[in-house]
Amino acid sequence: MHFVRPLFILPYLYSNAVWRQKEEKDNIFLTFDDGPIPEITPWILDCLKEKNVKACFFCVADNVRKNPDIFQRIVDEGHQVGNHTYNHLKGWRTDDAIYLENIEKADQLISSPLFRPPYGRIKKSQLRAVSKKYKVIMWDVLTGDYDNRISPSQCLKNAVNYTRRGSIIVFHDNIKAIENVQYALPRAIDQLQSKGFNFASL
Repeated sequence: MHFVRPLFILPYLYSNAVWRQKEEKDNIFLTFDDGPIPEITPWILDCLKEKNVKACFFCVADNVRKNPDIFQRIVDEGHQVGNHTYNHLKGWRTDDAIYLENIEKADQLISSPLFRPPYGRIKKSQLRAVSKKYKVIMWDVLTGDYDNRISPSQCLKNAVNYTRRGSIIVFHDNIKAIENVQYALPRAIDQLQSKGFNFASL
């Protein structure tokens, strides 16, 4: 089952992580996970440039290694980057030492104070250790763009209907998400801006 918003208990159990920003203004935060890859990241960057919107890309460092030019474009165009491990590891299934070593290996290519655990799956012991160096960013709105059971129109509804002041919204720049992202992203930006929201940096 796909939950657009995290289960209410998770922000309490993982209080070291940021799930939603505390905002006085109508700021929201657009994020992308898993890239950069040539199949979709350049299209996303074109879309963001056209809309004059900045975002944060949580990059898998092995994809950065394979596509350094796309990663550099993300940086050059004024977007934030974050660490998403080197190999997209599931923390729940990974020994703490291996997990932390993988993050540090990724940091050599990404060099960011921001970290997001792949799948949002991280042990509390890992979170405690990671939080000593990184600001751990979770989310408030998970669009479900990666799920082939979710239609492009539903992905758009998820992004628009659940967003509120301070929301951290997750899209993906991976192969599975291409159809939903290309439909939902530009429409979501337009509709959210028409509601008075501003896209801000984390």
